[in-house]
Amino acid sequence: MRFIDEVTIEVVAGRGGNGAVAFRREKYIPFGGPAGGDGGKGGDVLFVGDEGLGTLLDLTYQRRIEADGGESGGNKDMNGRAGRDRVVRVPVGTQVFDASSGDALGDITTHGTELVVAHGGRGGLGNIHFATSVDRAPRKAQPGEKGEVRHLRLELKVLADVGLLGFPNVGKSTFVASVSAARPKIADYPFTTLVPNLGVVEHAGGTRRGGSNFVVADIPGIIKGASEGAGLGHRFLRHVDRTRALLHLVTLDPGEDREPVADYRALREELAKFDEALTERPEVVALTKADLPEVREVYPELKRRFAEELGVELFLMSAATKDGTSPVLDTLARIVANARHGTLPERDAPTD
Repeated sequence: MRFIDEVTIEVVAGRGGNGAVAFRREKYIPFGGPAGGDGGKGGDVLFVGDEGLGTLLDLTYQRRIEADGGESGGNKDMNGRAGRDRVVRVPVGTQVFDASSGDALGDITTHGTELVVAHGGRGGLGNIHFATSVDRAPRKAQPGEKGEVRHLRLELKVLADVGLLGFPNVGKSTFVASVSAARPKIADYPFTTLVPNLGVVEHAGGTRRGGSNFVVADIPGIIKGASEGAGLGHRFLRHVDRTRALLHLVTLDPGEDREPVADYRALREELAKFDEALTERPEVVALTKADLPEVREVYPELKRRFAEELGVELFLMSAATKDGTSPVLDTLARIVANARHGTLPERDAPTD
């Protein structure tokens, strides 16, 4: 299924029904007075969060969404039936904006959350409401009001505890597959990951050894210039915004003429350009592919450079063999637990 995280649609709420002009017609009552009922209210358009959805793809095929109009009033004081609401299910994590003004209308962050995005028009009053001592047989009624018409822009930001960042081919997808039940596509070429993959990590050695679980989002490869539109990263930087912690993965990749310290600096620069607040997010940095001899050989020197030049602790791990993943998961579990409880995270020292 294609991953769509932004779409523009038009929503049209139902028009209210017209009020009726009617009079009582009963035997022996020649002048029964007004008896026109009110029109029914137009239906609303509302979005409902559905945790079973992971993309806005369905909305790309229905660019105009309409609710039913209300029925007109009838005789014998019968009011019209209200129009049926139009309920649209959207993924949890969907933000709704007015496409014209850019104003935020709502944020659907939990399953079942309802957000009314267009209100139906009010039904018109029947002529029974216009009777006066002077005009006891009014021949006027009120028309129903139009429903709201809005152009909306929907953005999907995946909800995850940990955002997984790194240049292409550093082992992000391998890490997610290693520590969770998620099975992202893995291959040795750039941009293997084309959509954010979510994996639930159930870590037995988590906080206070009582076990813990958290959600990791494998964000597609971000490269230098991503915040200006280079590569694929500019499409997915927004998905980092809601994470509680960041896991930066770096590795040796001489074929691409890259270097771990430079890669880390470049990633931080892209985050700062997109949103300065992301640079303050708790983070863990790990050197991957520890199953390769050349990586293990260079780790002590890289660990020293990260500490002295950047003030960052560098972990060493191999997602393929799971060596060194436990300390990384322990630290992430504690950061997430502290964030959930509103406390500052404690940093663990990496193990060699």
